[in-house]
Amino acid sequence: MPSSALRSAALLCALFLVAGCVRPSTAPTPEPSITREMRGLWVATVRNIDWPSKDTLSADRQRAELIDILDRAASSGFNTIVFQVRPAADAVYQSSLEPWAALLTGHQGTDPGYDPLAFAVEQAHARGLELHAWINPFRAGNAKDSAALAPTHLFNARRDLVRVYGAQLWLDPGDIAVQEHVMRVLTDIVRRYDIDGIHADDYFYPYPEKDSSGRELDFPDSATYARSGSTLPRDDWRRDNIDRFIERLYREAHQLKPAIKVGMSPFGIWRPGNPPSVAGFDAYAKIYADSRKWLRSGWVDYLAPQLYWAISSPQQSFPALLDWWIGENVLGRHVWPGLATYRVNNGTATAFGSNEIADQITLVRARLRDPGHIMFNTTTTLKRDNGAVLKTILPLYTERAIVPASPWIDSVPPPTPAIVVTGRIVRITSAAGETPRWWLVQMRSRSSWWRRGRWTSRIVFGDTTAITLDADPDRVLVSAVDQAGNVSAAAESTPVAKR
Repeated sequence: MPSSALRSAALLCALFLVAGCVRPSTAPTPEPSITREMRGLWVATVRNIDWPSKDTLSADRQRAELIDILDRAASSGFNTIVFQVRPAADAVYQSSLEPWAALLTGHQGTDPGYDPLAFAVEQAHARGLELHAWINPFRAGNAKDSAALAPTHLFNARRDLVRVYGAQLWLDPGDIAVQEHVMRVLTDIVRRYDIDGIHADDYFYPYPEKDSSGRELDFPDSATYARSGSTLPRDDWRRDNIDRFIERLYREAHQLKPAIKVGMSPFGIWRPGNPPSVAGFDAYAKIYADSRKWLRSGWVDYLAPQLYWAISSPQQSFPALLDWWIGENVLGRHVWPGLATYRVNNGTATAFGSNEIADQITLVRARLRDPGHIMFNTTTTLKRDNGAVLKTILPLYTERAIVPASPWIDSVPPPTPAIVVTGRIVRITSAAGETPRWWLVQMRSRSSWWRRGRWTSRIVFGDTTAITLDADPDRVLVSAVDQAGNVSAAAESTPVAKR
């Protein structure tokens, strides 16, 4: 749906909700179009930011908290969960390569009694949500916690691969053995879990720390650099280490699962002065992240630059940065900015006003044909201040949206399914050929595609063969959606009487 239509639908919904009205049903309403937008939530597990709320919860309590997050996300109109599964060379999933994360039990290496990633994938899909596994490739923990690390953590098992940098533990990205290990971990996740995407954020080389005199510490990789035999200057060599990692991750993930999405979420400023009005941290020079190159080379399916500044910010203008990233997207990949919901009314000098996030979403929709955004973090988006941020977003999410298609992955729509509708039961039979990833179900009831102020679309995981509707339909449309986001022609049925 074009951004103007989305805004019109949002305004109509808001008016109906405020007035307490019921949408008129005297004549059939027009058939709804298919809304395309990536609506994501980062679920941060490091330091128990979003989940689980404590490292002392039982497995049942952890599962209940995760279900609550997924229920809130689905009912609010989100369609993607970016779930942090490898915060610091540890695992929020069953792994033979790295120890269980301490955030699950309070003790690294202790089995929580279930597999959180497997559970998250299953429960997200059951609610029509994509699940992207979020990893931190080279972060290895905090130096002060080193005595509590499990024997199987790399700090103990392969001490030669880990560097102490200020207060941090870090895997050396220039060490070939590090890159091999991290790739084994990532391909293991891609291979064993039915995830929709693999995702990394902005931690490549560490953000700079200073010594007691205020001098910036250099990352301790002189020996690695000397062994490499590289003729590049060390800063260029460091960037090349990250470039090679990003390209390899993209290539090997797609070799394993051609339709998986690979996403990166770098710091929102590539370099100060790009665009000219922008000042701030230089991620290219300081953490050796040439994120513009990744986008321009097509090593990502989506880039989510962390645009954690306000529209009115004079030196880090949200629209100026967004426009710059869009201009760099020469291959037409997805650019879906990260939005800082944690800054809304947070009592700091850079706090956002109540409507900042909604205004940013509207701005993104106006600039992108296939819009999208990811919000950090889940708790501030869904729960803080009784859902204050969420209330400003809901009028923009009146229709369930499908994640935009990625035609460079696959551009062929799946075949149309067959459906039979009996009463409120919709039975779906896949056509021969490609197995659908999702079903898009659209229902008209009492001549209206609207119900309770929202369109009646649903997104259902593709292994479902029977769906129970929540009202008596007079028309049902079902389309198959593949993992690349291609949508089939709709199967249509007029319900037959319930027997």
